[in-house]
Amino acid sequence: MRVLLVIAIRNLVQARRRTALLSTAIGLVTMLLVLLMAMSAGISDNLVKSATLLSAGHVNVGGFFKPTSGSVAPLVTNVAEIRQIVQENTPELDYMIDRNRGWGKLIGPTGHTVQSGLSGVDIDTESHMLEVIQPAFEDEYKPNGRHEIVGDPKRLSEPNTALIFVGQAKRLEVGVGDTITVQTETLGGRSNTADLTVVAVARDIGLLSGFSIYVPKKVCYDLYQLSPDTTGAVWVYLKNIDDADAVMKHLREVFAQKGYRVMDHEAAPFWMKFEGVQGEDWVGQKLDLTTWSDEVSFLMWVITAFDTVTFALVAVLLVIIVVGITNTMWNTVRERTREVGTMRAIGMRRQMVGALFMTEATLLGLFATTTGAFLGSVLAKGIDLAGIGVPVDAMKMILLSDSIHMSVHPLSVLGAIVVLTGVTALAAVWPAIRASLLQPVKALAHAE
Repeated sequence: MRVLLVIAIRNLVQARRRTALLSTAIGLVTMLLVLLMAMSAGISDNLVKSATLLSAGHVNVGGFFKPTSGSVAPLVTNVAEIRQIVQENTPELDYMIDRNRGWGKLIGPTGHTVQSGLSGVDIDTESHMLEVIQPAFEDEYKPNGRHEIVGDPKRLSEPNTALIFVGQAKRLEVGVGDTITVQTETLGGRSNTADLTVVAVARDIGLLSGFSIYVPKKVCYDLYQLSPDTTGAVWVYLKNIDDADAVMKHLREVFAQKGYRVMDHEAAPFWMKFEGVQGEDWVGQKLDLTTWSDEVSFLMWVITAFDTVTFALVAVLLVIIVVGITNTMWNTVRERTREVGTMRAIGMRRQMVGALFMTEATLLGLFATTTGAFLGSVLAKGIDLAGIGVPVDAMKMILLSDSIHMSVHPLSVLGAIVVLTGVTALAAVWPAIRASLLQPVKALAHAE
């Protein structure tokens, strides 16, 4: 085996031009694949980040309340008891919060309006949120604004305040200190309004931030005329997000055993269930347990579409590479007919001849893919650290962020190296077989 490696390396070095061309092509494909995988992983990270900040916990204990069979609201009652049950039956628990839910029309001082979800928060107990929310510079949302952060998310502890995002601030033409009006409808069907002071403007967090603002919980209680023992959902955060499905199933059983009515699981966000629940003939409370991925399932198409495009592009490039490698290796066999004849004449077996060509292709692929993967990883890290902004709204929708985020996973990079090296080796199988089948006498005669 060592002899084969030495001969293969010498042959590759001797054919420098051919080796360089093939290595460059294979390396570029590998680098592109690593970049696309890093982009896909970045989109997934953005989705998880925005989902678990704006739309859901890792596991959600939400539900619907029907005062009559024809009316419905996304409310959970007996919040303290529900939190206690979760606390006692979730060993994987990291922490939990509860958020009020609402939907209304935001009206700016100039008359511009935006439809948005309302998230009622207790900012004093949500320090984790302050670690993720990034206040925007004033010039990001206000013409002729200062290049400095104005406002403070901690002021959400004050009554009748709101934290909005850059996209909303632009559409409403407001900044920190301005007043916006929230108009909504109570459970009884009456219209209600509240004037809120904008105390902070945060950078957009993907597509979801365009449909949500933060307000103190009391604002939701007053708007919807609710008691403090109600909420929109209890958000459960786990030490490992991968445990979400198992924990959700366990909590469903626990709540059912304790006498709560639990809805059948449906992998959809709560707002897509209104019509179905409204048409059901029951009154009172039913719990609806979901995971974070259920609540953002309508956005999963972004990752699926990107991965599909990635697969198609890389597949086309791989076909081109395979054809090129096969053709090049076949030409190599023809050029080295005399060499093959000599090796066979001095006693090298057919299997060893085939193994030699396969070894050359594998070494070539391993060197090229490793180099390409390294360069792709470095480039991806550099792009991620640069924090390049995305000015086009359509791209923001696809990337689920206002900046390009790339995440390099070592196992994915290793997988790319293994797969592309394997493809390179397989492309050399047929030329290697033809080389091993050459008869020594004919090969030497052909060379004369």
